[in-house]
Order: sequence, then C-alpha cells, then structure tokens
Amino acid sequence: MALHSTDIAWFSWGALRGYPTRTFLMLIAMAIGVSAVVVLTSLGEGARLYVMDRFASLGTNLVIVIPGRSETAGINPTTMMGETPRDLTLDDALALTRSYNVRRIAPINVGSADVSHLSRSREVVVLGTNHEMLAIRHWELTQGKFLPKIDLDRASSVAVIGLKIRDELFGAKRAMGKWIRIGDRRFRVIGIMGSEGRSIGVDVQETIMIPIASAQQLFNTSSVFRILVEAKTRDAIEPVKQFIIDTLQERHQGKKDVTVITQDAVLETFDRILGALTYAVGGIAAISLAVAGILIMNVMLVAVSQRSAEIGLLKALGASPGQIIILILAEAFLLSSLGAIAGYLLGQFGSWLIRYAFPVFPAYAPVWAVVIALVVAIITGLLFSLMPARRAARLDPVQALSGR
Repeated sequence: MALHSTDIAWFSWGALRGYPTRTFLMLIAMAIGVSAVVVLTSLGEGARLYVMDRFASLGTNLVIVIPGRSETAGINPTTMMGETPRDLTLDDALALTRSYNVRRIAPINVGSADVSHLSRSREVVVLGTNHEMLAIRHWELTQGKFLPKIDLDRASSVAVIGLKIRDELFGAKRAMGKWIRIGDRRFRVIGIMGSEGRSIGVDVQETIMIPIASAQQLFNTSSVFRILVEAKTRDAIEPVKQFIIDTLQERHQGKKDVTVITQDAVLETFDRILGALTYAVGGIAAISLAVAGILIMNVMLVAVSQRSAEIGLLKALGASPGQIIILILAEAFLLSSLGAIAGYLLGQFGSWLIRYAFPVFPAYAPVWAVVIALVVAIITGLLFSLMPARRAARLDPVQALSGR
C-alpha cells in the first residue's frame, strides 16, 4: 500500500473534521500556549524598547558628571542639592570644554521656588542651566527662544517655562514677554517649552528654566548639581569620560571625588536586565506549550482506541507500521500547525490591544520569540504524538477490526 502526500493530508484533515470537539480542544490548548509566548515576550521587549527610548531621549553620546564618589557618598539633603565636601563649580564645567572630543556642556542646578504672576501663584521646580541644554537634550520650543548664549557666570532675568506652567499662570492670556516673580526676583518669559518628558526626575512641562548663574543667586549657592557633557561621537565617549576624570582630579588637588556615568553603561545595564526578563517570561509561557503537548498525547491515545477499527482496516489493506506512524504524526503535525497559527494570530491581537491601551509602549513580539514559539509548538505536538503513533502501529489487524 503506497501513501502519497496528498493522501496523507486528506486523511489527516478528515480525521480532524470527524471529531470536531476533540480537535477544537486541542487547537485551543496549542493556541493558548503560542499566544502566551507572543504576548509575554512582546511585553518584555516593549519594556526594553521603552526604557531604551527614554534613555535615548536624554541626549546623544551623553556623559553625566555627579559630585561625590558613588562608592562612598550617602544620600542626604546636602548631597541632593549638590553640597558635597568637594562641590562641582562653574569653573569645573568650563574646564571640561577644553577637549577636542567634547561638543558641548550643560551645568545644572535644581531647586523649588514660589512662582507668581499677578494673582496666580504656585510652587514649581526651577532648573538653572545654559543655552546648550536645548541641543543636548533634543528639546523643542513651542514658542519664543531658549536661554541666551552668555557666559556661565553671568546672570540674566529671563526664563523659559513649560506648557503647564503657562496654562496655570497665564490661562488664555499671552505669556511671551510677560514678567513673573520667582522667589524674590523677577524674570521675563522669553520661551515656552514644547517637549514632553522628564529630566533628572523633573517634568519638563512643569519646570521653569533660567540661566544657571541666576539660579545660583536665587538659591544662594555656588555649587553645581550635575554637569551634562556631550561627546562629539560615540567612539569619543570613553576618551571624554577619562578626560573628565583626569581634569577634575587635577583641579581637586588629586582627589577622585566625582562620579562619571556614561549613557551607554546605563543603557547596557537596562538592556541586559530587560533582555533577561524577556527570556524569562518567554520560558515561563513556553511551559504552556508542554502542557498542550501532554494534552495532545492523552487525546491522541484516546483517539487511537476509538479508531482501532479504522487502523485495523488500514493494516489489513497492507499499511505498514511505519505508514501508520506517519499518518498519526501527520495528523498531529496538522493539528499543531493550525493551533500554532491560531495562537500567533491571537498573540498578535493581544499585543495590539496592549499598544492600543498604552500607545507609548512598543509591545511587539521579537521575531526570535515568534519563530521559536511556532517551531516548539509543532515539535511538541509531534513528540507527544509518538507514543500514540507507536501504539497504533503495534495494533493487531484482526483484533483491531473486531474492536478489541
């Protein structure tokens, strides 16, 4: 008895259609396993891409200089305000521009103050920085211009405000060119931020930016909270980092009293953590594929008993044990393939629902996860069908035809 591929396909399809309830249950089991892998890995990959994008928005080729050594510096109110045994200063920031590999620098001071215009007032975060901050952070203005390009130690009574600050202080009235009071000083609004996001834990739209020398006068400090340094190229990041360490060590009487963080190091750490998370949730979801395989094995064992007369007839017509195994495995292959495809479509729909509910979250399943889920589903179905197939191949034709 010769079996052609067309015969095998039609036989398998007929077997599945002949027992719709059993087929439906096995399809659901396999589909749930594959869809779980797709959805969970899309969540893990989405988290990784979201975090990477958030860090990328901090700036390109960014190096951050923090006062104090990370190994020894504790968290206390003075540390949070940049007041460490050895403060960073504006002169330190200027010294960091003396490298060919440094494109621009932006020193930062952060504090809170009461801001008012006419009868409206509120407490806001005030960010002292310079003209280069806009380019370093890739921010955009919705109106006006950013802080003027002046010497770091020169104060100026100008301010750039966030959209929420504008709405709360001015309402529907024009804000450009108006004067606001920050603490005990007056500043003229010259620009309104259009960007969204967070900078050093501060919402840009709820922040007021002023020249850093003005911020130091406002908060009565000569220290700098952070210094952002942008390297000219990605390859220049490490040379710039070493230059910063050497320069500040020389300026601070030979003491290594700053912490220098590169954006790549932070990104690499998060990439490893979230990449491992994606693998972990994918592995956990893959367990459901094994459960589906066990279900297929049990159902196929029952199916062999139910179809013993059919198998006996095939053997009586001359089908060899190998051909019987091929027929059973072909049925399992068709079943697993259909379940895997249904699971893939269901998983993609689940990922779309996540992206629809959270538009900023790029929940796309990685290609490797989809391929592995589909392959594992099919292999699982085949492996767990070997035992029923071998049992069917060992049936005696006479006993099978008699229903024993």
